[in-house]
Amino acid sequence: MSADTQPTYQVLARKYRPQTFADLIGQEAMVRTLKNAFEADRIAQAFMLTGIRGTGKTTTARIIAKGLNCIGPDGNGGPTTDPCGVCENCVGIAEGRHVDVMEMDAASNTGVQNIRDAIIETVSYRAATARYKIFIIDEVHMLSTSAFNALLKTLEEPPAHVKFLFATTEIRKVPVTVLSRCQRFDLRRIEPEVMIAHLQKVAGLEGAQIAEDALALITRAAEGSVRDAMSLLDQAIAHGAGETTADQVRAMLGLADRGRVMDLFEAIMAGDAATALDELGGQYADGADPVAVLRDLAEITHWLSVISITAEAADDPTISPDERTRGLALAEKLPMRVLTRMWQMLLKALEEVAIAPNAMMAAEMAVIRLTHVAELPTPGDLVKKLSQMTPPSGGAPAGGGGGGSAPLGPGPQARSTGSAPVGGGGPQAMLAPQAGPDLSVYPTFDSVVALVEQARDIKLLIEVKSGLRLVSYTPGRIEVETTETAPKDLIPRLGRMLQTATGARWGITVASSGGGKTIEEQEQARRNKLEAEVTAHPLMQAVLARFPNAKIHEIRSHAEIEAEAAVEALEEAEDWDPFEDE
Repeated sequence: MSADTQPTYQVLARKYRPQTFADLIGQEAMVRTLKNAFEADRIAQAFMLTGIRGTGKTTTARIIAKGLNCIGPDGNGGPTTDPCGVCENCVGIAEGRHVDVMEMDAASNTGVQNIRDAIIETVSYRAATARYKIFIIDEVHMLSTSAFNALLKTLEEPPAHVKFLFATTEIRKVPVTVLSRCQRFDLRRIEPEVMIAHLQKVAGLEGAQIAEDALALITRAAEGSVRDAMSLLDQAIAHGAGETTADQVRAMLGLADRGRVMDLFEAIMAGDAATALDELGGQYADGADPVAVLRDLAEITHWLSVISITAEAADDPTISPDERTRGLALAEKLPMRVLTRMWQMLLKALEEVAIAPNAMMAAEMAVIRLTHVAELPTPGDLVKKLSQMTPPSGGAPAGGGGGGSAPLGPGPQARSTGSAPVGGGGPQAMLAPQAGPDLSVYPTFDSVVALVEQARDIKLLIEVKSGLRLVSYTPGRIEVETTETAPKDLIPRLGRMLQTATGARWGITVASSGGGKTIEEQEQARRNKLEAEVTAHPLMQAVLARFPNAKIHEIRSHAEIEAEAAVEALEEAEDWDPFEDE
């Protein structure tokens, strides 16, 4: 046989592309609906086929096109869901050369002029040889807004001899005005059992020997896409000599042995950093991609979380019996809070790998972190254990009699702003405030501080809190003693601000003595008292006994936490747009 007559190799995805609805796998619901529509002669003017990559959208569109234009072997047939495959229309459509079936890739022809040239200017002419003129537009969501608008009128009132077949992976990007004029079909992901059976059938037709666990690996990697699975099967058959094994497929995909990943997972959960790093290094030396190992760990974490809730999820044909047994045992032993913490840390590790100078280094650091965190109790467990401990001194908790303990983090105390008696020297005389607005709405000095806060003068607010010692207060009259650090122009600036804020002139008198503590000193005293109470609490004593270098960073009461949560909830409610997802 000469080189010219030698048959060219076809990839499996094209060689075994379905030619009829009977060849489609995993789409029984769609096929049943189409058959009913054809039999009842209720064929839509436009079809919208949506689904993930590789589920057969374009293939289904071609089968529909063949069914619409099939005339049967004798030339007298009508529209059918079982195209003969031998008439001139079926053959021409299958080979992509039929003059009345035009395929268009919207990713390459996004503009309005493309739509005009390809569709609008030709749609009025009848089909040359077929029953219908059919337009197949792949990745239709890529069309521009103007292109969709140009298409809309034709789509709304198409001639009887025209049919539209659209395919898309991004159905949300298709305008509702277009969707409403199409009969929609959602192509499903292919279930693992169906995919494995299909791959076994194709491997048998190719005379290839491939292990069942190798097919399971391919199915898992394909994630429901038939085209991806067929491409991986093609590669696996070429990769293996004789029977293709799971190890060969694993090496081809850059995956670690699933059993070894489980070993790594168990070492991490046991807090054994040395064993975990040795296992990671061994998998890396055998060709495993560090990123793939971290993803496998995340997948196992997710799988264990699911089967801990519903054990039936373990009955997955892509999971080996040994892995299923080990997974069920781990799911029973590991608390959900530990698994969720593992999941969050693995997601963070995968982000770090993308920016790390070396993927293996990032994976090793992630494993080290995971093993150390695995030894730590969760916050809930820690509080529970510490609550059962007694303070190291063995004495009663500070601040209370008897054996009862005071609650951790008491609520904030009200600020005391009572006036101190005027000392020697007497206050300086000044003019009385002018009559005008009612100042009784400012009953305390706290009201004055609140006005400064509302004015958003941060510098003045800080100086008032740190530079003034209150001597006496009545609405409209303030008597204060200034500190050594108070600016000389503090009193005039405060007076101007109050007059602007209230519309009245305030009398502010400076005394030489007799002032109480500044607001800043009062707040610091309250903080010190609260910290002393918290430090004396039995639970805090237990924490300090367990973690001697621990320091109190912040103290918040339950009321403060609830108030913050309420503010956050209000902000989220204000930001929420009920029409955002429409």
